[in-house]
Amino acid sequence: MIQVSISEEVSSACPDLQVLVIACQVRNSEPDEQLWREIKAEEAAVRATVKLEQINKWLPIQASRQAYKRLGKDPNRYRPSAEALRRRILRELPLYKVDTLVDLINLVSIRSGYSIGGFDADKIEGGKLVLGVGREGELYHGIGRGELNIAGLPVYRDAIGGIGTPTSDEERTKIGLDTTSLLMILNGYSGLDGLIDAGKYAAGLLSKYVSATNIEMELVSDGKRTEIVL
Repeated sequence: MIQVSISEEVSSACPDLQVLVIACQVRNSEPDEQLWREIKAEEAAVRATVKLEQINKWLPIQASRQAYKRLGKDPNRYRPSAEALRRRILRELPLYKVDTLVDLINLVSIRSGYSIGGFDADKIEGGKLVLGVGREGELYHGIGRGELNIAGLPVYRDAIGGIGTPTSDEERTKIGLDTTSLLMILNGYSGLDGLIDAGKYAAGLLSKYVSATNIEMELVSDGKRTEIVL
């Protein structure tokens, strides 16, 4: 598994942060009809139980927004992806169909409230990721967004540069139909409560829809790495 760690700059600003890392081998595919039935059911549940003004008060999303503020970013201009997905649902806008892996990750994010990074692990350079803070002028191409100003955003960097923020992942390591090695990161700025359950839910979907094998799960906090047994 690629080693993930948290910089002192982030851990001091976000002391409750717990990061859950999932690694596995997968077989990706075009969007799956059965998975989309699950996504549609989750959309209906969100519309039936949540109001637009309540989204940013849900603890996992609220904590992500607070992390942005502490690190110097306006969460109303650069929304965490879990918030953006739920807002899209409540505004009656269709969710994007990408591929089974990406769609699956979005479902976990919608249900759990965690902003989730999903990466083709074979495209990550140097065998490790460090969570730091984006700098002014740092080059970063958000998937489908072009150049993204990541100054003040929490950002995972490999040996080359940034590959993931809670707002958008980077083009360089994005998932594709040819992805066979997945690295998935759930960012729990609100702490541990609910995080492991979300990871196990994700692992179940990965097994069901992309024939995941060799699934490993690890919890990362300030200076600690703990294997999670499935």
